[in-house]
Amino acid sequence: MSLAFISATGPDLLRLLALPVFAWTAVRDIKTRRVSSTVWIPLTVLGAILLVWDGWLAWHAGAVGWSHQFIYEFVVPATVSLGLVVPIAYLFWWFGGFGGADAKALLVLALLFPTLPSYTIGSWSFPLVETPIGTFSFTILTNAVIVALAIPLLLAIRNAASGRIRREMFLGWPIAWERLPETPGWLMEEPNGTTSRGLDLDALRMYLRWRGCTLEKLRTDPEHYRDPATLPAEPNPPTDGAVAVETDGGVSAAAPETGDGDATERSPPEPNEDVPSGATTDDPWGAESFLEDIEGTAYGTTPDQLRAGLETITTKETVWISPGTPFLVPIFLGMLLAVLYGDLLFGVLGLF
Repeated sequence: MSLAFISATGPDLLRLLALPVFAWTAVRDIKTRRVSSTVWIPLTVLGAILLVWDGWLAWHAGAVGWSHQFIYEFVVPATVSLGLVVPIAYLFWWFGGFGGADAKALLVLALLFPTLPSYTIGSWSFPLVETPIGTFSFTILTNAVIVALAIPLLLAIRNAASGRIRREMFLGWPIAWERLPETPGWLMEEPNGTTSRGLDLDALRMYLRWRGCTLEKLRTDPEHYRDPATLPAEPNPPTDGAVAVETDGGVSAAAPETGDGDATERSPPEPNEDVPSGATTDDPWGAESFLEDIEGTAYGTTPDQLRAGLETITTKETVWISPGTPFLVPIFLGMLLAVLYGDLLFGVLGLF
């Protein structure tokens, strides 16, 4: 529908540009768990401009500058948005509750949607339900939390419909081993049973790329690759383990977000004596050598965790994985629901 049929203020119309951008980030979050920081820059600039524009409109809406409308429809909600939603996003990121992209998305929303927008299409007015919370970014945040809390229930329903009734049904699902190199998340299985947090699949991709080997080759002869003497003398760059847009089973590294680097591919090495320093026969799969050689911690992966994960995926045809919570998806759905319906929390409370 053309914007000509939508009645709204100039700032509110321009805010609709955020919907397709957040839809794109949600898709990226599902596929790769990576979103470039550059995507937030134009939205931040737009939010700052619209914030000033909204303030100017509210200031001139009343008979005097410091009118009731200016105070309660702009100053208060904008203050809550920037003074509450921004610290919440920062604290959740600081304590590990959010990823960097999730926190940046909420920071952008606090600037982009500080006040309650209003859209009229014919006889319909959106949001459908008006709520006492004038801070729209907080409404989006609470909607996103409600959507995120519903995800385990949806996973359980999906697994139950397929006859998979087990403890892990609320947190993940089984996939074939072939899909592991192109799937975000972490293993929920180890050789001796289940685990709440197994090998991170980003760390697995880092290991495969560092070693210059595919998961298929590891499964073909696990005893051979378990020997640390088969490690490459000059390992490949491990990258950050992101899912490649076009994966070839684990060797091709995902292109950097900036697009200014190319991945290289090497054949798996034959056994040799010139192995990385630190590799010993007491280091199955070369797990310790890998973690010592790379920069960083591979998402907190330990040698034992890496070995357990490799033993699992080289012996089982299907494994249970948890996709985690790609929170940009609930954020986008929370925004869409906020624009069309309003505040889900007040809607539910209103039923009682």
